[in-house]
Amino acid sequence: MREEVFTNANIVLAGEVIHGTIQIRDGQIADLASGCSMLPGAMDLEGDFLLPGFVELHTDNMEKHMTPRPKTEWPSVSAAVAHDGQLAISGITTVLDAVALGDVKEGSSRITRLKEMIGGMRNAREAGLLRVEHFLHLRCEVSYPDLPAALDGLATEPGVKMFSVMDHTPGQRQFVSMDAYYTYYQGKFGLTDREMDAFIAARKREQQEYSHRYRQMVVELARSYDITLASHDDATLAHVEEAVEDGMSVAEFPTTLEAAAASHAAGLKVMMGGPNIVRGRSHSGNVSARDLAAEKVLDVISSDYVPHSLLQAAMILHDDFDHIALPDAIRLISKNPAESIGLDDRGEILPGKRADLVHMHHSPHHPVIRGVWSGGHRVA
Repeated sequence: MREEVFTNANIVLAGEVIHGTIQIRDGQIADLASGCSMLPGAMDLEGDFLLPGFVELHTDNMEKHMTPRPKTEWPSVSAAVAHDGQLAISGITTVLDAVALGDVKEGSSRITRLKEMIGGMRNAREAGLLRVEHFLHLRCEVSYPDLPAALDGLATEPGVKMFSVMDHTPGQRQFVSMDAYYTYYQGKFGLTDREMDAFIAARKREQQEYSHRYRQMVVELARSYDITLASHDDATLAHVEEAVEDGMSVAEFPTTLEAAAASHAAGLKVMMGGPNIVRGRSHSGNVSARDLAAEKVLDVISSDYVPHSLLQAAMILHDDFDHIALPDAIRLISKNPAESIGLDDRGEILPGKRADLVHMHHSPHHPVIRGVWSGGHRVA
């Protein structure tokens, strides 16, 4: 029997903060009490905060480890282990690794290394090399011509928890602004003006031919396997109405306040990126996540492409908004995302829940993580 006691901690529960002691046994939270423990083996947190482990629904961070530089491929298991370690030290104890099925540019590493990336994570997990618990989020680019082939067989891949439907064609959703589209993709791919015009024309043709029927294919597949569905980059009320009709549970990165407010009112969990909060703005010129927090329509934070942004973003909201108490801020990165995908055994500190815990020192300058436990085992 494995036991551990944390004491003299400010324990952040779902609705309050208590100064007390927590006991974990065999990977679960066994007891929770106010006051300090006198047990000689208890770990004294010296008044620091004890938080539930963070739950990440959408990060493509592993892609950076698979391709650390352009045209530089890294071994997939090694990439998985490095990615996992980065998540662990960021306090993320449950993650949905977001892998893209399709891209706007043929031959990208997202396309050519898709199965290798999924296989590398599976092999690392089966070999016991990972510190935190990993699931899969399949990001389905509905205008990608070969999406059916890419998706074939993946619905039954172990650990698939979410499908999202994406459309990154010009003039759509994230890139309603053509100026933003030009800036982003011309800079990303180094295209001349003439090449960029041809690139846009090709993307528009694909959107017209494939997006509607492929979206319905993804929705029907998710329903048949009882997999959570997320809409991506909704911009208008029509987008939200379509998401509701399709049975979406999560609204990923809505690009306007109008779409976010409508999604929240319809019962979808509105998710925004931690980098957006930390930087104070969207990298593609869309709505600020801080504006959604101010309007009380933000439900979940994702670290997106910067794992350590998750805690920093939550603490910024707590520090900057009077209506966001510390438990409310932490719920955005723990209980709310866990509930979004049906993981009711984690996301909050309560007896009987998984012992996924984060020891945080809240300095005036930056929140500092001093320890992380996943299923009762220290991982950072």
